[in-house]
Amino acid sequence: MSLLSFVKEAGEKLIDLLTPGNANAGEQLKEHIAKVGLGNPNVQATVEGDKVTLTGEVASQEEKEKIILAAGNIEGVGSVDDQMTVTGPAIAAARFVVVKKGDTLSAISLAVYGHANQYNKIFEANKPMLSHPDKIYPGQTLRIPE
Repeated sequence: MSLLSFVKEAGEKLIDLLTPGNANAGEQLKEHIAKVGLGNPNVQATVEGDKVTLTGEVASQEEKEKIILAAGNIEGVGSVDDQMTVTGPAIAAARFVVVKKGDTLSAISLAVYGHANQYNKIFEANKPMLSHPDKIYPGQTLRIPE
């Protein structure tokens, strides 16, 4: 359970999600989570200002982290309050890194693992949100597995 910060100016544009008084924001966020390829998890979402709160149960730490990233990598979202619980076995949480201008997965891999050729590990850890290793953008937050 934690509050994670995101770059508000970066991310996918979802029309009306953060419009004050949007009674359907939680449902729109769940649809977005399903659309990026994470299925239909037992998660509820509420939106207040630029903060998204996620509650419910997920099967794994990996699923939890991917749902957090799917919610946080939306333009206008400044933070995600993670109140989800994991029902599966406990594993170490992944690190998160924010993509900077000029970054590539190889450069990030070199910085975190000491080897540029482990970029595919980062790519796989961020599927299905990433469709190609070259399709990252400044301000995007990525999972970095151990």
